[in-house]
Amino acid sequence: MNDHLYEDAYRDWHTSLTTLLGDPSLLARWQERRYEFAHRVGALLTEARGDSPAITGPVLYGVFASGAGLCYVGQTQDAERRLRDLPVGESHHLADTVPPEIWERVVVIRWPLLLPEAPADEQATAAGIGPRVCGLALEHRVQVATAPPLNSRRRRTTGDWQPRNLAQSRSLGAVHSLSLPDLGQRALAAWKDLSVAAAPQHSAVLETRVGRVVFPASLLNLGR
Repeated sequence: MNDHLYEDAYRDWHTSLTTLLGDPSLLARWQERRYEFAHRVGALLTEARGDSPAITGPVLYGVFASGAGLCYVGQTQDAERRLRDLPVGESHHLADTVPPEIWERVVVIRWPLLLPEAPADEQATAAGIGPRVCGLALEHRVQVATAPPLNSRRRRTTGDWQPRNLAQSRSLGAVHSLSLPDLGQRALAAWKDLSVAAAPQHSAVLETRVGRVVFPASLLNLGR
């Protein structure tokens, strides 16, 4: 998109919001509609569905938007709380920049289910460093492999952005990712599979053995 089209789109966005928030009653309607949608997305990301249990505990997750593709990769030790809040945005910055109404898919990997398939030495390493550090290590592995734009730079107090070289990071996750090569590869393979999985007909959720994909944009089309 050239600069002229970009600026026109930005003005259209501003004009639309001004209309949607045109008086107190419209503001309340906007608030209700947005929270209703975000709440539905959070529920689909976490709640039990049929034979599939609720998503709890440690997970990797990522948000894709139409056009931009993968925007953000994260991890949490408390999936039920974090994934419910992800589209609401009360304690996570993502929804401030990329509204959940335009999320194409959210990928969730229940990585502890991959651990029994890893070599014994990596299982021992994972037990020694604990689930939090293990989650950070796998998050780093996926971030380096996929370079999501919202992970690839950080805000500065001067009002601009500073690029992050994820591959050269010396963070806790980066340091320990080297000790979990097989588990990291398994997590990345599961990630790639879910990143391209087709949405099921008549549903906004796809379940797999080790994860879940939610297709928020389809909720708008399905009217759910």
